[in-house]
Amino acid sequence: MSLRLQMLGTGNSFAKNYFNNNALLQDEAFTLLIDCGITASLALHEMGKTFRDIDAVLITHIHADHVGGLEEFALFTQYNCETKRVLYLPETLAVPLWNQTLMGGLYQEGVVGSLEDIFEVRLLTPGVPVQVSPGIRVELIKTPHIPGKDSYSIVLNEDTFYSADMTFRPDLLLKLVQERGVRRIFHDCQLTGQGVVHTTLKELLSLPEEVRRMIKLMHYGDDKPDFEGKTGEMEFLQQQLTYEL
Repeated sequence: MSLRLQMLGTGNSFAKNYFNNNALLQDEAFTLLIDCGITASLALHEMGKTFRDIDAVLITHIHADHVGGLEEFALFTQYNCETKRVLYLPETLAVPLWNQTLMGGLYQEGVVGSLEDIFEVRLLTPGVPVQVSPGIRVELIKTPHIPGKDSYSIVLNEDTFYSADMTFRPDLLLKLVQERGVRRIFHDCQLTGQGVVHTTLKELLSLPEEVRRMIKLMHYGDDKPDFEGKTGEMEFLQQQLTYEL
């Protein structure tokens, strides 16, 4: 079964030339939106799509470039779609996503008082694969990002690793490749500076060549043109392009 990844955006939270690092994962009849940042609706608009074209959304962690467009998504689908859209999210994020991010804009007394009032919520447990459509299987892996804030990356269809925002975990990447058979890695990449909350290009370049050849870089800054040709075997993901998985 054909599976495609199309990046709505590939930029980090401060990038102005690239949209937020969100993606569409599509099989023949189902579209899963991975994260829904501030720029998600504009990115879809530029691609000739709307939130109506999304069957479900999966949230990896609670930062604006990953959930800042979720209020608009909720309101659009509430008033323009016949059925609730499915919201997949880690079980640890359900309460903070509502209480700390969405309640202020979505709460309506007697109408909307919880995530379940506006989404078909499906909670995910890390390490437990879930079939979200005939061609899409997801498994969450908890990965480090901001101390004290839960963040999760995703294994797609057993053979593709999609990082959320994470600090460098070479042990995890090697295990995924050598023990689990992962053969594609879409990884966030901080191009300069120290890797305090993100993985840096320098760190990724320290990986074995066999692993570097599997990596495509995303979640980069506006200085990306300065690094063309300087990323070794790794290529930059491009927004709006479709990648066959």
